[in-house]
Amino acid sequence: MKFIVGFARVFVGLLFIFSGFVKLNDPIGFSYKLEEYFGEAVLNLEFLIPYALVLAIFIVIYELLLGITLLIGYAPKFTKWSLLLMIVFFTFLTFYSAYFNKVTDCGCFGDAIPLTPWQSFYKDIILLILILILFFNERFIKPIFAKASLKWIVFAASIGCLYFAYHVLMHLPAIDFRPYKIGTHIPDAMSFPEDAKEAVYEYRWTFQADGEEQIIVTSGNYPEAAGEFMGVETELVSEGYTPPIHDFSLIKNDEDHLDELMDEEKLLVIVAYNLSETENEGWNTIKSAINQAEKSGYKVIGLTASGDKAIDNFKDQFELNFDFYFADETAIKTIVRANPGIVEIQKGIITNKLHWNDADEL
Repeated sequence: MKFIVGFARVFVGLLFIFSGFVKLNDPIGFSYKLEEYFGEAVLNLEFLIPYALVLAIFIVIYELLLGITLLIGYAPKFTKWSLLLMIVFFTFLTFYSAYFNKVTDCGCFGDAIPLTPWQSFYKDIILLILILILFFNERFIKPIFAKASLKWIVFAASIGCLYFAYHVLMHLPAIDFRPYKIGTHIPDAMSFPEDAKEAVYEYRWTFQADGEEQIIVTSGNYPEAAGEFMGVETELVSEGYTPPIHDFSLIKNDEDHLDELMDEEKLLVIVAYNLSETENEGWNTIKSAINQAEKSGYKVIGLTASGDKAIDNFKDQFELNFDFYFADETAIKTIVRANPGIVEIQKGIITNKLHWNDADEL
């Protein structure tokens, strides 16, 4: 049992530290996931949406610190209860999400390791078993350092977490796990390989003949059957290949200008997923960078999910003379974790990404 508890302690501790770190690296991304859970279609806790970012930072730091306290053996009673309550809650949440198909990616490991809801649920079941072993065998959880030093280790880790969270919020994630990271050739990331696996569907056709219902299953073709056709149900048997970037477009005047803009030698994209929620001070900061880019031969465009009226009002307010293009809000949020943010593209390759705080580095 001592060996089993030792294994569970190291495994759970390291997993909590890793899970906490990858989300702390991108707290804005985790806050988007919390907003999805708080939405009306999932938990219907919309009053929590304005506090999603604060909650995201608290949760991930708490998770990371629990991994540290478990490993070093600090406050074992508090640690074991916190671990148990956290894993019970998230096991329920992932089961609810998987069973009712509410959230397609739990966000447990941020964008570093995407998991389906069922994968996440099974992961939480394993963690629950290991944490129960730890819970009922606290006597084997001994401090690995002098007791007097443990609280200082936790204190130093807390300060480090807070500083790291502040740094990535004021700049960009230290490690970019998303498909739009620097060096990505966007057209290639949107393409399908010749040997790409195609999705497989099962079609259940229902016919009524001589007062009896008949169901015929095919892989897609309309079956030859006697009787009156009543309906068809489609079920996904196995998923096909999905390119890393599959929801990106640059719409203007109801036309997608993606191909022509990806051919630009020098393209600067000012990204703001929602102009009503953008940080206005950021636009005052990046205007000098925009002017310098235009003098250096860059084509400057804006990218937003806001409507035409909001765009016109915003351009008048900040005296902007470049065109805005439309894209899906979720895709824009994935491109850069800043509102506004700056993306430099050369012949379809992302060569730089900056938070508006770092516009002078362009």
